[in-house]
Amino acid sequence: MQDMSHAEKLERIRQAIAEKPDGILEALATQFAVPVQTVVECIPGDGVTRIDGSRFVDVLTDIAGWGDITFIVHTKDAIVEFSGPMPQGRIGHGMYNLHGGAGLSGHLRPENCKSIYLVRRPFMGMETMSVQFFNADGETIFKIYVGRDMEKKLKADQIERFDRLAVLFSATVGNA
Repeated sequence: MQDMSHAEKLERIRQAIAEKPDGILEALATQFAVPVQTVVECIPGDGVTRIDGSRFVDVLTDIAGWGDITFIVHTKDAIVEFSGPMPQGRIGHGMYNLHGGAGLSGHLRPENCKSIYLVRRPFMGMETMSVQFFNADGETIFKIYVGRDMEKKLKADQIERFDRLAVLFSATVGNA
């Protein structure tokens, strides 16, 4: 794949997504030696909305009011998931500090987030909606997925909040 031009890689990624729309994006990134963000940008139609990374705190503050979500960190060595409410955070000592108590907690570097993508796509035979945060290298920092109800359907109130993020913040940048 290394001797393939960037344009050829993009076309092959688009073909792979068309053939298997619910494939693993990270696997395509590895296969074509591109950042995950490049693969996300190849998702067709209105499946992706880009928000500038400068809206990191605004987006996370909104998500903290959604209720139970799934927070995922996916690296080449591990996939770590947390399900529950996204905690409120606060800037302090140069970090966005999550105050989760017994749930999710941690310290995030908002200045490292260069872009945020709202992604709608099938995965494992189910519709998904996620908010994906990317660094300057186009690699995923983490993802937050819209929660599901008892019948495994996406939560209607969270779908509304997800859609609202696009309206509120996508006008801050051009589409990639």
